[in-house]
Amino acid sequence: MHDFKRLFHDMTDHEPFPWQEKLYDRLCAGQIPRVCDLPTGLGKTSVIAVWLLALAYHLNNDNSTSFPRRLVYVVNRRTVVDQTTDEVIQLKNRLMSRKELKELRNRLGGLAISTLRGQFADNQEWYSDPSRPALICGTVDMIGSRLLFGGYRIGFKARPLHAGFLGQDSLLVHDEAHLEPAFQKLIETIQQEQNIGELTGNLPWPKLRVMALSATARSDAADSATETLRLSREDYEFDVIAKRIHAYKNLQIDPIKEEKGGKLANKLIELAKGFDNSGGAVLIFSCKVNDVEKVAKKLPKGSTEQLTGTLRGLERDSLIKSPVFQRFLPESNRDAGVKPATGTVYLVCTSAGEVGVNISADHLICDLSTFDSMAQRFGRVNRFGDRDDTEIHVVYPEKFSSQDKLVKYKKETLALLQDLGENACPAALEKLASDRKIKAFSPEPNILAATDILFDAWSMTTIRHKMPGRPPVAPYLHGVAEWEPPRTMVAWREDVKIITDVLLDRFKPEDLLDDYPLKPHELLQDDSNRIHKKLQKIAERHPYNPVWLLGEDASVEVLLMKDLVDKNNKSKIYGCTILMPPSVGGLNAGTLDSKATGADDVADLWLDEKGRQRRIRLWDDEVPPADMSLVRTIDINPGGDEFESSDEDEDERGRSETRRFWHWYVRPRQAEGAARALEPPITLKHHTKKVVEQAHKFMDRLSLPDELKHAILLSAKLHDLGKRRELWQRSIGNPKPLDWYAKPGKPADSPRWRPRRLSVYRHELGSLLDMMDPDQQHFNEFNGLSCEMKDLVLHLVAAHHGRARPHFPQEELYDPAHGHDFLVREQALEIPRRFARLQRRYGRWGLAYLESLLRAADWAASAEPF
Repeated sequence: MHDFKRLFHDMTDHEPFPWQEKLYDRLCAGQIPRVCDLPTGLGKTSVIAVWLLALAYHLNNDNSTSFPRRLVYVVNRRTVVDQTTDEVIQLKNRLMSRKELKELRNRLGGLAISTLRGQFADNQEWYSDPSRPALICGTVDMIGSRLLFGGYRIGFKARPLHAGFLGQDSLLVHDEAHLEPAFQKLIETIQQEQNIGELTGNLPWPKLRVMALSATARSDAADSATETLRLSREDYEFDVIAKRIHAYKNLQIDPIKEEKGGKLANKLIELAKGFDNSGGAVLIFSCKVNDVEKVAKKLPKGSTEQLTGTLRGLERDSLIKSPVFQRFLPESNRDAGVKPATGTVYLVCTSAGEVGVNISADHLICDLSTFDSMAQRFGRVNRFGDRDDTEIHVVYPEKFSSQDKLVKYKKETLALLQDLGENACPAALEKLASDRKIKAFSPEPNILAATDILFDAWSMTTIRHKMPGRPPVAPYLHGVAEWEPPRTMVAWREDVKIITDVLLDRFKPEDLLDDYPLKPHELLQDDSNRIHKKLQKIAERHPYNPVWLLGEDASVEVLLMKDLVDKNNKSKIYGCTILMPPSVGGLNAGTLDSKATGADDVADLWLDEKGRQRRIRLWDDEVPPADMSLVRTIDINPGGDEFESSDEDEDERGRSETRRFWHWYVRPRQAEGAARALEPPITLKHHTKKVVEQAHKFMDRLSLPDELKHAILLSAKLHDLGKRRELWQRSIGNPKPLDWYAKPGKPADSPRWRPRRLSVYRHELGSLLDMMDPDQQHFNEFNGLSCEMKDLVLHLVAAHHGRARPHFPQEELYDPAHGHDFLVREQALEIPRRFARLQRRYGRWGLAYLESLLRAADWAASAEPF
């Protein structure tokens, strides 16, 4: 396990760079650098392989409680191709298949890979087994919101689970950290709060650790040698590194009189056409979406692709499969099933192509931006130093626009580029004076201070509505940049057209989006004012169509199109997500187009890595998939005959002529508390046994103290006691409600049980009350715990479906066995107090982590075939 060079080569197929060896030595010694200051193109994502080998070292030396077993890799923005995920998939394939890595494979026990974007979007491997090494890749928005107990596009029930597993036993690596200074400050604050602010003592698992990767640091302040890792003389003399940092990049600076009137776009087009006969891959950048669109239209169709942040996720993800885009990828990253385009090809981008995308063009044409942006662009051309004829053309206006808020920084950047002469290789950029580079950076946003009071407010996830003192998390992730326009997202769902009028009282949009969250492939994003302008045109055709407006706090307001686009209330959509019915149109080739009459609902096209649907919505006359779980049934005619148009007796009646019941299915790991569609009902005894078995498995590998282990196992044993109520059994459709079942299903010889909402009763509250009942057989086991462990068990059971953080809503304080008696009222007060006590003991993220161990066991048991 000590032969780092051999193992690294077997995992990556190349020799380690000297800096990678140094990082491994530090990680094995328990020293995690605060910053890795490394030029782009030098294998920064190999930090993942280094971490994995260091984790194996610690596991082999019984140091599993001192080194994080999850690596959270955060990139600046979502791009068309996830370089990190691609590389890790290859790494995992080698790890799992090569004989020479058998010992390492056995030591690690596997590797879970999840990304909160793209094809692998949230496959939930990373928290299905918390004892398993895991890599999670995501954006600042996705990871940051989850760390702050928010979680864009996840339900309130899952938020503590995500926060607990991201914020404990994890190493968070922030790539290109200089591009998101507010997020870097936030995660450092969280790390500091866990180490100093929270009175958590020595927890038996690692707390959050943070490491920044940056090719262009915003500060030239000298850090201690133990806090910062930089290239050494050995690195600069290493052949591969020398080739890349001295890669030939001939810089030419081209002036134009001014940008307005299409002059910038015309110059970019002129320069691009100069490469028509080169046979090369030409990358074009412009800061403005309108200019990108103009340039792309003037270049040869079939040889040109366009990449902007305004593309819907589905179309952006599919862009990688295009023959043109394949030309910009290294051969090792190309799709074997796609033949790359021949001849000269063009990729026209906004800043969406600057970060997190592993492309290497032959030539680059771009407008002038700030120095940090230009450095990223230059890093996307001749990335590996294989060419000796690469040209970079930078177009700038002799007269800058008076409306450009970044003029000062662009002028500083222009002066630096002029000082480079004709050489724009990484080594030349590095030699520029640090103080001048910092002045040419885009200005730092106003960074808002995250405080202990805010962390407390964000952790109270049971409170779903707006709460005084709990602001949206987005400004804390990115800061407040006055020069950046507000953004709005748009998606299309059939739900908006179907769930109207009286159905809105029965099926609240917030609950529907909890069960069937919006995913990145459904969403497009653009400047809020541009979106508002286009929606006004759509509203002229469909003024009375409904639309859902999702606020930053996950609240949902149902409006008519005409009211949404009221010109006097334009700011209403700032920072929000707009959900429209496909019937209003507005979608053209993945972009919002006011003239387009068509649009599609692609919610069901959330696919796994094998191309299988992770979820699907079907009507009662359609056959459900056997390997999915039913999470919701919507009766669109609640006043009709209860058994009309049901699928459960279809064999007797034949296929229904009408559609009344809309069934929503998801794969088991995405379904909380659900059973597979075609499985028989699962008894309470069987389910409890499986949850305890899963919890045992986790506890053994996590090496927790005996007292804590016993408390979690007892929680697993008792968590569903409250399902032993006739009312609850009837709610899952059990025809014999005195026989205790945990999950509904379809018996072999009778109709499918149809779950329905009969009351506000929550079985978690019933479980908590039963545990405290001295007349029940398990009471002595519970009563034998210490006071602290009693508190923990009661909380874990109460919180395992998202309540008790910090309370149960008033309407849910009811139990059929107790009514609204004194014990229920007493617990209404004690549950929030218990939550506060435990957060002080284990910390905000530590308590969420403990909750998540039980929840992961519950989910894993539910995901197993019967």
